[in-house]
Amino acid sequence: MSDQTPQQPAPQSGTSAPAAPANPDFDAMTRDISEVPAVEVITTVAVHLMSSAAVNLGLAEEGAAHKDLDEARKLIQALAGLVTASATEIGSYHAAPLRDGLKSLQLAFREASVVPDEPGQGPGEKFTGPVHG
Repeated sequence: MSDQTPQQPAPQSGTSAPAAPANPDFDAMTRDISEVPAVEVITTVAVHLMSSAAVNLGLAEEGAAHKDLDEARKLIQALAGLVTASATEIGSYHAAPLRDGLKSLQLAFREASVVPDEPGQGPGEKFTGPVHG
């Protein structure tokens, strides 16, 4: 793969198609991070952690090919810390679904483990307490 952008063919003479701008205005297409509310940043990060943990638990298409419980443990631990630390700041409206997703991942981790962790020792359980089905 190359780091260079593919070159567009030169317009042929006699064509009436308007020329496309050489570079799109990326500034107009993006938001300044200072304009993004904290709750949106926190929930977006949490969703990314959840998605990655689910893939590493083998819950995505072709799950077995991507299963990595060590990586899933790290992601769930980080998610638990984020959700626990931010719950009072983002309010229960936003925190409740994040807690539900976290619990589902913790239970999926327990099911996927050949040797399950002791209650209270699973990923994120130092923040959430023991998770039971």
